[in-house]
Amino acid sequence: MWIPTEHEKYGVVIASFRGTVPYGLSLEIGDTVQILEKSDGWFRGFALKNPNIKGIFPSSYVHLKTAFVKNKGQFEMVIPTEDSVITEMTSTLRDWAAMWKQLYVRNEGDLFHRLWHIMNEILDLRRQVLVGHLTHDRMKDVKRHITARLDWGNEQLGLDLVPRKEYAMVDPEDISITELYRLMEHRHRKKDTPVQASSHQLFVQMKSLMCSNLGEELEVVFSLFDSKENRPISERFFLRLNRNGLPKAPEKPERHCSLFVDLGSSELRRDIYITVHIIRIGRMGAGEKKNACSVQYRRPFGCAVLSIADLLTGETKDDLVLKVYMCNTESEWYQIHENIIKKLNARYNLTGSNAGLAVSLQLLHGDMEQVRREYSSVFSHGVSVTRKLGFSSIIMPGEMRNDLYITIERGEFEKGGKSVARNVEVTMLIVEGSGQTLKDAVSFGSGEPPASEYHSFVLYHNNSPRWAELLKLPIPVDKFRGAHLRFEFRHCSTKEKGEKKLFGFSFVPLMQEDGRTLPDGTHELIVHKCEENTNLQDTTRYLKLPFSKGILLGNTNQAPKTTKESFWITSFLCSTKLTQNGDMLDLLKWRTHPDKITGCLSKLKEIDGSEIVKFLQDTLDTLFGILDENSQKYGSKVFDSLVHIINLLQDSKFHHFKPVMDTYIESHFAGALAYRDLIKVLKWYVDRITEAERQEHIQEVLKAQEYIFKYIVQSRRLFSLATGGQHEDEFRCCIQELLLSVRFFLSQESKGSGALSQSQAVFLSSFPAVYSELLKLFDVREVANLVQDTLGSLPTIMHVDDALQAVKLQCIGKTVESQLYTNPDSRYILLPVVLHHLHTHLQEQKDLIMCARILSNVFCLIRKNSSEKSVLEEIDVIVASLLDILLRTILEITSRPQPSGSAARLQFQDVTGEFVACLLSLLRQMTDRHYQQLLDSFNTKEELRDFLLQLFTVFRILIRPEMFPKDWTVMRLVANNVIITTVLYLSDALRKNFLNENFDYKIWDSYFYLAVIFINQLCLQLEMFTPSKKKKVLEKYGDMRVTMGCEIFSMWQNLGEHKLHFIPALIGPFLEVTLIPQPDLRNVMIPIFHDMMDWEHRHSGNFKQVEAKLIDKLDSLMSEGKGDETYRELFNSILLKKIERETWRESGVSLIATVTRLMERLLDYRDCMKVGEVDGKKIGCTVSLLNFYKTELNKEEMYIRYIHKLYDLHLKAQNFTEAAYTLLLYDELLEWSERPLREFLSYPLQTEWQRKEHLHLAVIQNFDRGKCWENGIILCRKIAEQYESYYDYRNLSKMRMMEASFYDKIMDQQRLEPEFFRVGFYGKKFPFFLRNKEFVCRGHDYERLEAFQQRMLGEFPQAIAMQHANQPDETIFQAEAQYLQIYAVTPIPESQEVLQREGVPDNIKSFYKVNHIWKFRYDRPFHKGPKDKENEFKSLWVERTSLSLVQSLPGISRWFEVDKREVVEVSPLENAIEVLENKNQQLKTLISQCQTRQMQNSSPLTMCLNGVIDAAVNGGVSRYQEAFFVKEYILSHPEDGEKIARLRELMLEQAQILEFGLAVHEKFVPQDMRPLHKKLVDQFFVMKSSLGIQDFSACLRASPVHFPNGSPRVCRNSAPASMSPDGTRVIPRRSPLSYPAANRYSSSSLSSQASAEVSNITGQSESSDEVFNMQPSPSTSSLSSTHSASPNVTSSAPSSARASPLLSDKHKHSRENACLSPRERPCSAIYPTPVEPSQRLLLFSHIGDGPLPRSDPNLSAPEKAVNPTPSSWSLDSGQEARNMADGGKLTSPPVPPRPTQTASPARHTTSSFSPSPAGRSPLKGPGQSFTPSPVEHHSPGLLSNSPVLSGSCSSGISSLSRCSTSETSGFESQAPEPSTPGPGPSGYGAPEEPARRDSKTPPPYSVYERTLRRPVPLPHGLSIPAPPEPPALPPKPPAPRPGHLENGTRRTEAGPRPRPLPRKVSQL
Repeated sequence: MWIPTEHEKYGVVIASFRGTVPYGLSLEIGDTVQILEKSDGWFRGFALKNPNIKGIFPSSYVHLKTAFVKNKGQFEMVIPTEDSVITEMTSTLRDWAAMWKQLYVRNEGDLFHRLWHIMNEILDLRRQVLVGHLTHDRMKDVKRHITARLDWGNEQLGLDLVPRKEYAMVDPEDISITELYRLMEHRHRKKDTPVQASSHQLFVQMKSLMCSNLGEELEVVFSLFDSKENRPISERFFLRLNRNGLPKAPEKPERHCSLFVDLGSSELRRDIYITVHIIRIGRMGAGEKKNACSVQYRRPFGCAVLSIADLLTGETKDDLVLKVYMCNTESEWYQIHENIIKKLNARYNLTGSNAGLAVSLQLLHGDMEQVRREYSSVFSHGVSVTRKLGFSSIIMPGEMRNDLYITIERGEFEKGGKSVARNVEVTMLIVEGSGQTLKDAVSFGSGEPPASEYHSFVLYHNNSPRWAELLKLPIPVDKFRGAHLRFEFRHCSTKEKGEKKLFGFSFVPLMQEDGRTLPDGTHELIVHKCEENTNLQDTTRYLKLPFSKGILLGNTNQAPKTTKESFWITSFLCSTKLTQNGDMLDLLKWRTHPDKITGCLSKLKEIDGSEIVKFLQDTLDTLFGILDENSQKYGSKVFDSLVHIINLLQDSKFHHFKPVMDTYIESHFAGALAYRDLIKVLKWYVDRITEAERQEHIQEVLKAQEYIFKYIVQSRRLFSLATGGQHEDEFRCCIQELLLSVRFFLSQESKGSGALSQSQAVFLSSFPAVYSELLKLFDVREVANLVQDTLGSLPTIMHVDDALQAVKLQCIGKTVESQLYTNPDSRYILLPVVLHHLHTHLQEQKDLIMCARILSNVFCLIRKNSSEKSVLEEIDVIVASLLDILLRTILEITSRPQPSGSAARLQFQDVTGEFVACLLSLLRQMTDRHYQQLLDSFNTKEELRDFLLQLFTVFRILIRPEMFPKDWTVMRLVANNVIITTVLYLSDALRKNFLNENFDYKIWDSYFYLAVIFINQLCLQLEMFTPSKKKKVLEKYGDMRVTMGCEIFSMWQNLGEHKLHFIPALIGPFLEVTLIPQPDLRNVMIPIFHDMMDWEHRHSGNFKQVEAKLIDKLDSLMSEGKGDETYRELFNSILLKKIERETWRESGVSLIATVTRLMERLLDYRDCMKVGEVDGKKIGCTVSLLNFYKTELNKEEMYIRYIHKLYDLHLKAQNFTEAAYTLLLYDELLEWSERPLREFLSYPLQTEWQRKEHLHLAVIQNFDRGKCWENGIILCRKIAEQYESYYDYRNLSKMRMMEASFYDKIMDQQRLEPEFFRVGFYGKKFPFFLRNKEFVCRGHDYERLEAFQQRMLGEFPQAIAMQHANQPDETIFQAEAQYLQIYAVTPIPESQEVLQREGVPDNIKSFYKVNHIWKFRYDRPFHKGPKDKENEFKSLWVERTSLSLVQSLPGISRWFEVDKREVVEVSPLENAIEVLENKNQQLKTLISQCQTRQMQNSSPLTMCLNGVIDAAVNGGVSRYQEAFFVKEYILSHPEDGEKIARLRELMLEQAQILEFGLAVHEKFVPQDMRPLHKKLVDQFFVMKSSLGIQDFSACLRASPVHFPNGSPRVCRNSAPASMSPDGTRVIPRRSPLSYPAANRYSSSSLSSQASAEVSNITGQSESSDEVFNMQPSPSTSSLSSTHSASPNVTSSAPSSARASPLLSDKHKHSRENACLSPRERPCSAIYPTPVEPSQRLLLFSHIGDGPLPRSDPNLSAPEKAVNPTPSSWSLDSGQEARNMADGGKLTSPPVPPRPTQTASPARHTTSSFSPSPAGRSPLKGPGQSFTPSPVEHHSPGLLSNSPVLSGSCSSGISSLSRCSTSETSGFESQAPEPSTPGPGPSGYGAPEEPARRDSKTPPPYSVYERTLRRPVPLPHGLSIPAPPEPPALPPKPPAPRPGHLENGTRRTEAGPRPRPLPRKVSQL
């Protein structure tokens, strides 16, 4: 049975639970759970991370923790009772964990590792806290560390700033908003501006001395030196080095490390130096022999200097090497450091080339306690401390010091009867009064223990030595009296004995007889001579002698033996117990000299403050003792002395002694009667203020009033205790009178000088400190009334003295901060005075910072939800007094420009923030009663209106993002909670006062605007928060957006007919609200649009305004990332449901549908734009949106904007052609007019003509970059016309030159022909603009199918590549996935004129083959009927699909949607015809290229010939014979008679082409390929015999052979491409012939299996890089030469046998893969590329003049294959023969006669210039013969040198020249006769013009122009060497049908050919 839990409410999961039991709750270790019920070892509850899912789990898996339950019951909330720091730590670490992993994903390694270390530290600290064994101080320290790390991590991760109080998180509900603001601001300021440390410490570590000439021990002395004042500022750090230059005691780090402490910020400057003096201990001379002297002397060695400014960068100088210098003269040693600092190079030099002092230095910031905490490693091993000289800048009470510093300065000595000066050594000892030497009282420096005596270093032969050595003498205080210093002087001999001879001494007592110690300063001591063996132990013998020259001069009674020798020392005492001041001693001993009391009190002000504070308690006892002794006589003097001491403690140096005085007052003060005298004197001074001329002393008295009152109060308390409270009334009366005097002087206005106002200011600044003293004696209300009366007496005139006004305000501020104000009773009394002054200042906008601070303190004392009567009354007073002025102040300061300086800006932000916090605090405290009173207080509606407008404006300011720092989410949420509460209160006032006849648009608009920006705030978008943060916000505040949304809806419904005022203005704001992904908010707000549509329809009969605004705003809002697919569906469904019953339902549905479709496109656009790189998806989406704006919405401005967005995308992707087409869209919208156009996008203010000109030039530039020069030429002409019409010849010239340059580029530069690919996008996961649609895409340069597939899969990484080319079914369309279907398609050029025209260079034609393409085609083979295993071609059909696009390619995109698709089937016979036509065309092209030397080598031709001949010999075309020439097929297909004849004709034609090809091959084949050529010739005869051909004349009618580019004149870089009769380009890539021979397949053998042939036909061609990677392999099939299908044929086999065109397998030759398209398998060397019939016609018109098989692309496949026409392709050309004969270089060889019925000379009578199509059947129309191009001229050498075909290389076929056939008699030979060329225009130009005019679809931007050209002789470089004898031509086979004879007479009267104009021949 499940029982609700009482105590088990909260726990942590200690073992993961899978939740496999029924109703089990899956838990992971570390989860926190809230427990609801329990039953037999099981708990039921939920995990706090997902409270919606409840379940059961074992109780043993949970560790229970104590918790506090809030709101017991269904909605109970559990709060763990653990330490709040632990709770925060746990939740924070959970939040960090997810973010930490994301850092790794985003590759932010540095932060990832740092955060990892911090998290581990926090976990360690958490364990320490949980263990609970820490002391209170240690716990505080640990919490401080924890919170510091939490704050650091939150800041690094961009999380919120956490307000804390004493390391614990603060609940904003528990404190006032002003206090919350201060906490936030304090933490923010602490984070942003680290506090500059006022104290610094310098860490020094000595490492070693590096020098070559060591060998003696050394002493190193560090100190800090002020070069500005020329004095040391620190004690010395002293250490000893061994003979190797290393510290002598390495095991004692305190001996070689020191910390120079108490450095103030003023001492971190450039003229403070670290000086290092090095003394060696050894022989007198460094070069002396070792045995010269055994005595050790201290001798100068070197000095190093470093400026402390070099350490200010904060970096540790670990291995710093200081250069060591030595003075040139020893006598300069005392100032060597100064010389180095001043860089007096002449006085010092380096001690050695490699001498250096290795030290480590680090500047540590903070006081000693902070440094110990933060740099604990420095103290862990021990470190000595080196103090500053004297006291630090701040003297602390209790500091005990008693140090006497002695500097051994110099001496003056006589020679002593010697010829040279002495080597003087000074020995110093401290001798006690008893005569004993004081042990261990001489300190050489920190780092070395004190010694009993000191020995100076010795300067060689110097009678005036200067030492300047500083020593510290830490002598105990009790040893000072009677002790003296003795200095002994010895001469150090350099002789072998090295003895030291005493020759004199000096001494000086440490304390004078009157108790004063040795005065600071320099003392010249007398040197008393003595004998070497004099015993100085008996001090009485010399203490009576004079010791100082100064004393000697003052006392002439004592006369020493001599005074010529002197010794100077400098002393400096730093003691907290001893004094050198006699006046101080006289004051302290006043009882011994009563007559000197007045003088001593007067001199007290002259005594140094440090002397006074040293003896503070004694001094105060003295003063009050004197007062008790005679108050009448000394009262005023004592009072003044007391004032002096009190004000002395105000100095920052002695500020820390205030507690000493406080302690004295509380514990030691005993003047019970003093209060009377103090009050009396104080009142006397106050009464004299208004009359006194000099106020300085009075102001000093007023400054000290706090402590004067402390003494008065303590004295009265002592008196009351002693007397039982006598004279109480008298005392009160005195105080009242005193304050009356004060009030009187405060009420006086300063008339003349400002002295009085200064005194008032001084009093006010210190008066609040008196309150706490008065409270010790008086009641709270009494004190409050006294203070109120005193402050109320202040004059209220503002303009009198600004300084005084500021002080008044500061006094008010201190009053509010005082203890007195915290009491509610006194607060109610003081509040009116405070508010009065605040109001006055705020009205004048003065002292705003202080006003803000005071207001903050006022509200800090008012807790939230405090229902006490006093608090409510206070709020009443504040609202009435300050609310209005507070609003105006915030408006005023936020409207000012922000200051430029960072400090001023921070101050400005602080003031604004504090006022805002005050306003929020006030509004949060206001109840219904307060609001009602406020609204009732307005007399008119105008006042109420102004107030509401003001409040709404302030709220809008508060909502601004810049109001609070980014991470102040806590503060923002509190502010929003207050705002929404206030708005809910005031909305009633809006409804009651400003509706119906009182409607006010401005206030309602302000209300709605505020509500909208409130909802749109970033800090309220809970979807962006972490789950834990979202949960906290919802628990505390709920979703405030929904609340405000409901309020908007409610207020909107109240508007009634006034709604029309807000249409369309509020559509955009409301739309923005509905786009927020909050379902409840959307459900509330979307119906408002229905209301708007309804009201607009009522008003105007339509809703155009709603529609226009919706569309405009949707674009901008969705581009900002707002809205989603859910919103689109919700918008559609809600509004459609709302308008169901409306009369305007139909138009409403239309509007909603339009908006919904726009959303679809905008969402797609936004999703696409998220991708970094430009891809087709981005461009396609932009095109879709652009077209939608144009076609459906007719939004011209948006249309133009998206044109430019698309343009930018194209430029980024380097799609220059598409970019040009895109910009043309905008260009087409403009006219050549002078209409002015406004600034738009990046366009300036200009005329329409100028903008159109700019666009034209930009488009031309992009066409140029995209190598689309033909289009650029058209635009050049258009703009040139404009320039010409304006007579702008300069630009006209430029444009013409640009046009000319485009022509040059067309002829000279190579352009790659792109591939085209059909892409199908299937599945519901694709964007709307792609979903279930098919497109044709123009590939990039060099991009083949596989590369394109990879690119598309990269753009759609979730897509699945379909493995077949069949049309997908409905399941694929509706699938929740993405499917891509890709295969290549063949373009069908629309324009035929240029392609059909003969003589047009290929690089001109290539443009028209792949530009302005609307139609594409692809073929798919399949078997129909039974499949013959012996010969599969009998049943091999082809399914041909034609695709029509919505726009031509290229265009504004690289891909366009397929508009229409048509499918036809091609029979096996038609397919065979096409295959042979294509192969024949390919052979012609290669032969022509070889002839004209367009190929660098003959390998492609070799491979093609080998593939066709070898395959045919082994049964290639025989498969077609077996399939279609057998009787069985002919009888069963009587309708295919003509097609069969056409097939046979093509076979015979192929044989003829091969024969000519072998003749050309003979001339160009390299020597190493000759054996192969011989083999090919032999196999050719075998092939002929297999076809049953013995004599061509018997089987082929006369058909003159012409080749593509038959003339040797070809354009540079032209690459002829094979064309099909339909005009489809045969892509050269599809055959390996287009690649280098070494990488292509040979096809030297024939497979007899039909399956292999099918494999050849249907195989998919590889991409270029695949082909290059292939290895040579045996021939795949000879049938590939004659039976191949289209290059894009794809599989129609069952799915089990299909392979995908998307797969990357490169070698599929097996029968199982027989149905793959040609790209899927390696192509054979003879594999043809069949093309469209229309393309074949174009190519054949390029080859010759006669008709060739062609078909209309609009016909079906069977129609195309009917009525084949005999080929007019020939091996000769009569016209050319005549042209050659004209040159006298060529005689036609004799040829055998042929039957007359085959001679059709009439073929040459038809115009050779008309490209009009002809049918295949001779019955359909007259044939046209092929003649050479009118601009061609042939070299005789080319045509008279054909090799002979025979069994050997020397034999050949007779006369395979192009001029071997007579025009008049067919095969009869003609004698050479001169040719008379006809006039050019009549024979050349006229027939072409009608054909151009009749052309229905001229190519866009066509640039073809006719020119007359004359023949030009062929350069010798292009001719073929002539053989000895011209070979004979074999007879032609007869034509199979005689039907052509009826046209035979048309060319019998052939006139002479026109002579073309000369044309330059490209030098290839």
